[in-house]
Amino acid sequence: MLNENKTSKYILYALGEVFLVVIGILIALQLNTWKEEKKLADLETTYLKRLLSDNKQDLKSFSEYISGFDQGLKSIEALSSALNNPTKDSVLVQTVMDYYDYATGFPLFSTSKSTFEDLSSTGNLSVIKNSQLRDKIVKHYGEHEYNRERIRLSTEWVLPLDDSFTLKNHLMRFDSSVAFLYPNASYKAIANEVRQNKLDYIDNSAAHYWVNSDAMDRFKELKGLTSILIKDLEKELGLN
Repeated sequence: MLNENKTSKYILYALGEVFLVVIGILIALQLNTWKEEKKLADLETTYLKRLLSDNKQDLKSFSEYISGFDQGLKSIEALSSALNNPTKDSVLVQTVMDYYDYATGFPLFSTSKSTFEDLSSTGNLSVIKNSQLRDKIVKHYGEHEYNRERIRLSTEWVLPLDDSFTLKNHLMRFDSSVAFLYPNASYKAIANEVRQNKLDYIDNSAAHYWVNSDAMDRFKELKGLTSILIKDLEKELGLN
């Protein structure tokens, strides 16, 4: 009888030890899970903040691009008016100089995409738990790539036209950094030369007008999409 009682006590003690060990393991696993979840949550917050910062920078850049394109388009319109209407020689030459300065450059597409590339290359997109927001982010940067390619193609279309026009009409003489290399010429002489090549100027400015106008529309659209994404990111971060 005493032996049976001892055996029962040992069994209960052993079961108690096993129970405590199991509880300890479960607690350790739970703590480990909690730490892992916190780590992922912190990582998600870091990425969301970086995306927010990137898109705020893009929003600023897009506004600057749009302003530059607008100035370029206005210079083309001024050149067209000067070419197609009676204009003082000095005014015509100035409109050509403004056209060269503001409209003959090619649109650049530079955006802050390092965070998205990091998310994509590391497979960390999944840390963003909100699937709808995650899909919006992927679609947003897909729009970036579409517009980047569109601007690249339109630029490649204009380049051959621009090169021949620049050489034929000695447009580099309107560049302040190299103008001193060209012989001095009066407003009258330059204006007469411009008028003689009126259609060349119109053809070239029309090509730049199309490219810059299309690029401005692209950036206006991206500016709107970026504003929406910023609000979504701020909401996810609890900032609004």
